Amino acid sequence: MFRENIVLFGALAANVGIAIAKFIAASITGSSSMLTEGVHSLVDSGNQILLLYGQKRAKRPPDQTHPFGYGRELYFWAFVVAILIFAVGAGVSIYEGYLHINEPEPLRNPLVNYIVLAVSVALEGTSWTIAVREFESRRGDTPWWQAIRNSKDPAGFIVLFEDSAALLGLIVAAAGVWASHYFNDPRIDGYASILIGLVLAAVAMLLAREAKGLLIGERADPEVIARVRAIVNGHDRITAVNHVRTIHTAPDKVFVAISADFDDSLRMGEAETLISQLQAKLKAVMPQLTSIYIRPEKIEDAPLALLPKGAG
Repeated sequence: MFRENIVLFGALAANVGIAIAKFIAASITGSSSMLTEGVHSLVDSGNQILLLYGQKRAKRPPDQTHPFGYGRELYFWAFVVAILIFAVGAGVSIYEGYLHINEPEPLRNPLVNYIVLAVSVALEGTSWTIAVREFESRRGDTPWWQAIRNSKDPAGFIVLFEDSAALLGLIVAAAGVWASHYFNDPRIDGYASILIGLVLAAVAMLLAREAKGLLIGERADPEVIARVRAIVNGHDRITAVNHVRTIHTAPDKVFVAISADFDDSLRMGEAETLISQLQAKLKAVMPQLTSIYIRPEKIEDAPLALLPKGAG
């Protein structure tokens, strides 16, 4: 979590400075795409503040109202971030571009834009590099897209997506400013602003999709589920593991419910001892399993849809 905070704080500091520089450049040059980029950086800054706030709220311990803790509150704020990118970032960008096309304003002193864009690329590029390295350290050999889909920590991939969109937006803004001056048509700058808005809308919808899945509740990694099943099934007094249900209650916390068919010769006290032993072993092997429930259940009574293939 500490490393993730560094990534978020670094991106926040860069975006605040970049936003101020872009707004100043837009006021001097009259560039629509620069104004759009300023709004983009401002939205990104707000998003990073929300994610930091969400991380803080998610650390609260369990209580009577929320017995499994507040970890999934981070997922709520991730969804809010996606909505803000779409509504504010994309909406303002497209609207500003539309106004600039209908009422084009001649661009002035493009050198200021180029200087600000160059500095922005350097700062955003640094933030993007840090985000990529952090994500690389976590994904291992998993393909990029699959790693994003499997990730249960929205802060990491949101910063990565925001920085990627920011770099692409800077390229579009630079091309729009150059083309507007080269062809002496300020409307091109407005089209660049709309294109930036469409990029932000696409990123927002992608983030919303991922955040929604986390908010509703996603299972743990299949490898974790397989290890749980193997450990429980490996005990000689367990005749079958009917099902293993998991859900992330936080990026690094998993609730697991296990249905297993116990040896019929076990007495009640022996079964309770066996359950305690299995819970202790599972937590020792996989500390992320913060809540473990094991229920004795005959295999013939377990729902067929939840049974592993070949069972029943």
